[in-house]
Amino acid sequence: MLQRMTLLFPLWMILAGTLALSSPEWLLSLNQGPVVVLILAFVMLCMGLTLTFDDFRRIARMPSVVAMGFAAQYSIMPLLAWGIATGLDLPVHFAVGLILVGCCPGGTASNLVSYIAKADVALSVVMTVCSTLAAVILTPLLTQLFAGALVPVDTWMLFKQTLQVVILPVVLGILLNRWVPQFVQRVMPVAPLLSVLGVCVICAVVFAANAETILTHGGALILAVALLHGGGFLIGYQLARILGCQIQSARTISIEVGMQNSGLAIVLAKQAFPLLPLAPVVGAISVLMHSLVGSSLAVLWRARSSRR
Repeated sequence: MLQRMTLLFPLWMILAGTLALSSPEWLLSLNQGPVVVLILAFVMLCMGLTLTFDDFRRIARMPSVVAMGFAAQYSIMPLLAWGIATGLDLPVHFAVGLILVGCCPGGTASNLVSYIAKADVALSVVMTVCSTLAAVILTPLLTQLFAGALVPVDTWMLFKQTLQVVILPVVLGILLNRWVPQFVQRVMPVAPLLSVLGVCVICAVVFAANAETILTHGGALILAVALLHGGGFLIGYQLARILGCQIQSARTISIEVGMQNSGLAIVLAKQAFPLLPLAPVVGAISVLMHSLVGSSLAVLWRARSSRR
């Protein structure tokens, strides 16, 4: 039952977005203070609970594929985001938000989507871990590189925020899994669903706080975000196949490249770019978009695998 509810992630996102846009007053109070930051930290803690030190040992058993996926993650998406923002001549606040999404690590839902798609779940977990841990360095540096010409980028603030809301909760989750495994086993069945609901709340808060802007500029934002994630899925898969990856590994790399940790992009936009209050909107739309595209692609791939 809990797994089925988790698999309905895109549906919960649509419902949360609809509620936020139709009745934003219910959620505006959550946009104050550290609420959104704490929710994302909790989501990352839940991710950490699913990891063990054995997951890191897997890197040694698949170094070339992991390295390929890692390089694709942090090259394709930042370049695509910058190119789309420039090509569509997006306003600065939306351009910075899109670049932030592109510079973030793989999304926490990618492991679930890889499972649905009958891709390589072990590879997905390893790639998510690697990109997440590297985000503390690469996300600030890449954001500075691609968005620095648009606005001043506080690299140190991005570093601190990534460390606080991503690295520390993930490491705590891994340690809890090591120190109190019985407790972790009790909470694990509900942890994925809580993570999904946490991301939905974050996006709903951003939608509610910027409802008028989304309704006014939604078309351009949806186009930009669709091009970013659609391009990530497509280029990630094709590049992996060209470089000799098997279909299962190529699907995994495609999912990891196409699905970003947009919740992190929302928090970083709110914390590091306070003069660009509309920048987090892109991250919220990104969560909805990559969930819908990723889930649809996973169902298609699963159906193709079942025919073989």
